[in-house]
Amino acid sequence: MLTAALVGAIGLLPWLSRTDPALTVLKARSADRDPTPETLRAIRAELGLDDGPSVLLGRWLGGLLHGDAGSSWVSGAPVLPGVVQALGVSLLLMCGALVVAAGTTAAVCAPTLRLGARGRLGARRPGGTATAVLASLPEFLVASVLASVIAVQLGWLPALGWYGPQWMVLPSLALGLPAGAVLGRMLDDLLPGAFAEPWAMAAAARGVPPRSLARQAVRRCVPGLLPNLGLFVVGLTGGSVAVEQIFDIPGLGRLTLHAALAQDLPALQTGTLALVLLAAAAGLLARVAARLLIGPALRDGALQSLHRPRPPAPRTLPLLYGGLLAAVIGAGLPRDPLALDTLARLHAPSAEHPFGTDALGRDVLARISHGAVTTLGTALAVSAAALVAGLLLGLLPRLSGPLADTLSAVPPVLAGLLVTGIAGSGPWTPALAVAVVAWSPLAAHTSSLLLQERATTHLVATRALGAGRWHLLRHELLPAVVPPVARHALLRLPGVALSLAALGFLGLGAQPPSPEWGLLLAENQPYAERAPWAVLFPAAVLALLGALAVTAAGGVRLPRRRTRPAGPAVPPVDQGLPAPRRRPERPDDLLTPVSASQTDER
Repeated sequence: MLTAALVGAIGLLPWLSRTDPALTVLKARSADRDPTPETLRAIRAELGLDDGPSVLLGRWLGGLLHGDAGSSWVSGAPVLPGVVQALGVSLLLMCGALVVAAGTTAAVCAPTLRLGARGRLGARRPGGTATAVLASLPEFLVASVLASVIAVQLGWLPALGWYGPQWMVLPSLALGLPAGAVLGRMLDDLLPGAFAEPWAMAAAARGVPPRSLARQAVRRCVPGLLPNLGLFVVGLTGGSVAVEQIFDIPGLGRLTLHAALAQDLPALQTGTLALVLLAAAAGLLARVAARLLIGPALRDGALQSLHRPRPPAPRTLPLLYGGLLAAVIGAGLPRDPLALDTLARLHAPSAEHPFGTDALGRDVLARISHGAVTTLGTALAVSAAALVAGLLLGLLPRLSGPLADTLSAVPPVLAGLLVTGIAGSGPWTPALAVAVVAWSPLAAHTSSLLLQERATTHLVATRALGAGRWHLLRHELLPAVVPPVARHALLRLPGVALSLAALGFLGLGAQPPSPEWGLLLAENQPYAERAPWAVLFPAAVLALLGALAVTAAGGVRLPRRRTRPAGPAVPPVDQGLPAPRRRPERPDDLLTPVSASQTDER
């Protein structure tokens, strides 16, 4: 039903956008051709546009049942062979990106795995700044830097085309590094809870090698990440439009983008249908794999909660990053972001222009500061709305699961075009388009955590004592699920800010000379070799925002519980993360009695 609704909405796109589809197709075929009434009338007759969208959709569906997806309105070539070829290219690129993402995730989690396997998690220092910077960098910026430095200047790898394994390396790095940083942060957030479980203590006491213990801890945490991994797979396949454009890769994302801009309905509908089927398959495999990894513990309620009380996060780094960001914004607000100086084009940083100037002589610092007001405000509003929607819909997995899988298959550009066609173009159109798809990874994260939390031993015991659904939801489930999902939402804040500005650059929202951050990066990208400061300073501010979001996310933790000890008074127990776990000298140490407050915490 959701797929039918999505395909139907795409079929209405030319009529929803209130533009003449014949004129759009004519401009896509030949931009220099004069759109005379006779020419437009001939195109309408050729494509059958006068028959209406329902007749066109019925013809396309009828042909699809017989293995014929029609012909492209622009090129006239058969659609299905082109979509199959583009899907194969995108799947191959996705496999390479997943390899890079796996390596990046392993590098991010390596310190926690090393310390946790040796029982020294208390010595772990809160970090993640480098990961935040990597996760906040836009894919097209990473792709541009890799192409200009490694391919053009150093000549180590080819930059354009798709002719063999060598052409896969740079695009896979551009897609896999940010995705691996996000997945690594999510896994690193779960690992301390896994190492604090009784099985890990028992394994350490019996002398299990640290490497084996670390491997089992990863196995324990992976089921909570599999739904988001499925969404990443679909995003790497259909959402890699910018990377495919930069490296000239004939993938499915690029094909869908060109079809959407040209309103080539047969190609657009077939490409979207392929993405939806891929999303359904990835979501189904992720759910099956999660159940296989956890085993019968879900059915028997024998799991331990991975989300335990956390110690107070250090406040130095968030204050430092927040102060730097506020100082940059405050220094540029008195400056005029639209003032042109043709004699100061692409000037290097100086006392007059601390961040240099762009190709039109405008002050880069002023444009960054004024763009922060709208970009950050809208990004915060969209992130908050996505967090609330993700939590609410994640509590209803049977409803949100298929919906998230379907929406994750929609490229952001297509979502922006559909929202623009329905709601019209305006300043809030990009925000609405991003919010439509931004909640799906948060809902998938909520559903996966909720599934495991319902199978924990303390929840089974609480339910056996007569607790109702509302009590369990309010006092047990939500306190365990909300903090990690909120940290996930903060981690995605820089990406939301960039997606908003990128849609504006495509003509679906704010237009130049608006000083939005995504527009700054896109406008100055062609001058990266001649004036690198015009790209590096906006990217640095965006990375600073990512570092602020990740370090501030450490303050999102479970509330402390007030317990009344039964019987003799017991010494207070630290409600933070378990103290540095050291390997017991004897297995009998595992038989030490557990205090009442520890039992309640567990």
